[in-house]
This record gives sequence, C-alpha cells and structure tokens, in this order.
Amino acid sequence: MRKHIPDATVARLPVYLRCLAMRAGTGTCSSEDLARTAGVNASQVRKDLSFLEAQGVRGVGYDVDELRLQVRNALGLTHEFPIVIVGAGNLGRALANYGGFGEWGFSVAAIVDVDARKVGSRISGKTVESMTELESIVSDRGIEIGIIATPSTQAQTVGERLVAAGVRSILNFAPTVISVEGVEVRRVDLSTELQILAYHLQENEEVDQ
Repeated sequence: MRKHIPDATVARLPVYLRCLAMRAGTGTCSSEDLARTAGVNASQVRKDLSFLEAQGVRGVGYDVDELRLQVRNALGLTHEFPIVIVGAGNLGRALANYGGFGEWGFSVAAIVDVDARKVGSRISGKTVESMTELESIVSDRGIEIGIIATPSTQAQTVGERLVAAGVRSILNFAPTVISVEGVEVRRVDLSTELQILAYHLQENEEVDQ
C-alpha cells in the first residue's frame, strides 16, 4: 500500500527534487546541505524524507541519485504525463514554449482554443486544435492533466469540459476560482502572490522605521 504523505511535505518534495538535480553526480549530500538550498531547516528535511523511508548515513548524508529516484517515485513521476493546454493566448503560448516540462516527466500533447483564428497556428512545434475536439483529444492521447490558460470568464466552463473529457487533474492559471468535482485542482494566481509580496514589503518597511 502506498504510504500517505502529508500535503505540506508533498509541497516541499518538488523543491527537494530541484535541489537534488543541481547536485546530480556529486555523490552524497547531508540534510543540512539540502535544507540550506531548499530554504528550510534540517530537521524538517529529515522528517519529510522519513515519509519516503529514505536512509541517510550518519556523518555522510544521502546518496543524491538514489534520493532523487525516491522523491520522483513518491511524486508519481515514474512515467511521462501528457498534458493539454486550453488557451492559445499569450499565457498559453508561454507555457507551451516552456522547455522544462520534459525534464520533470511531462509533455505537451495538445494545445486547444475556441478562437478559429488561432486554430491551425503553430506553437513550439504543436498545431493549435479546436476546443470542439477536446474530448477526443483527451481520450485518444491518454491525457490526464489539463492546464487552463484562458480568461477568467471562460475558466469554469473549461474546467467542466476537462472533467467531462476524462482529465483527472487541473492546473488553473486563470485569475479566478473554479469549482469542479472528482478531480484535483491547483490554482496558480500571480496576482495573489504579488499581493503577498507587497504585504511582506510593507511589513519590512514598518520594522525598519
């Protein structure tokens, strides 16, 4: 049975994986080294890695390559995940042109849009397809993850279409909250992150006064 990992730990595992990738081929790293790079404390690293049953050697640390494999397995990155990007505007184009998907086990299988003027255009070697073909695209290409890169007014409808098509997870870049059932939804809201940064800037200014 797959061991349950707390959500907070799951959120840190991709950070550890990226840090370990930077250390590929170096042999070993200590929890202190990994903590310093990841921006957490060493005890948190050891606690998180205990859920993976990762075995470090006292005074030596963890084998980097073995730990990378354990983290990838814990995250389910054991095979390539095809994804569909809905929205071929500026954001959708930027995401499609992102070259890092393959490194982490993801591939852009399709880009779709409702705008007939965009359908047929090429983005990063992919032809933009019509939203009317979404269901067959998802089914035929075994797509499990959908990315919403549409205006906020379209996001809810797109989310519902993705779920109906059989997508199991959604990453929502639209500046709105969508409500769908039966799938995991993660929201990436740049405006919220900027507001949080503004708060911390203001807080730091008050401390300095």
